[in-house]
Amino acid sequence: MDDRARLAALQRHWDASDANDFEAEHAIYRDDAVLDYPQSSGRIHGRRNIQESRLVQPNKKRFSVRRIIGGGDLWVSEFVLTYDGVPSYVVSIMEFRDGLVAHETQYFGDRFDPSPSRAHLVEVVR
Repeated sequence: MDDRARLAALQRHWDASDANDFEAEHAIYRDDAVLDYPQSSGRIHGRRNIQESRLVQPNKKRFSVRRIIGGGDLWVSEFVLTYDGVPSYVVSIMEFRDGLVAHETQYFGDRFDPSPSRAHLVEVVR
């Protein structure tokens, strides 16, 4: 699998995530994939468990990809994940093995306004 194919697979993954197409969303993972959420100290083992964890998540979700960068077996996606209308800013680091994701780590950050003391230096980009 070359970089163009990995990028296309990632785009299909995020498009399926936004469409709540749980089968297509999880086609990118190896059966033995691991998903880490460092902020909650959570780890999920296995594609089916990753899929189920998202299936039982009750919030209405929307995904808006800002960019995908990477090469070889290491790719990073930046996106806004909106749960019930509230945005979270997410970085997903995916490690591929044999053409599928073997390990993913997701970091979440809440939106915040620039500090008033440096607001004159900051361009607000939405």
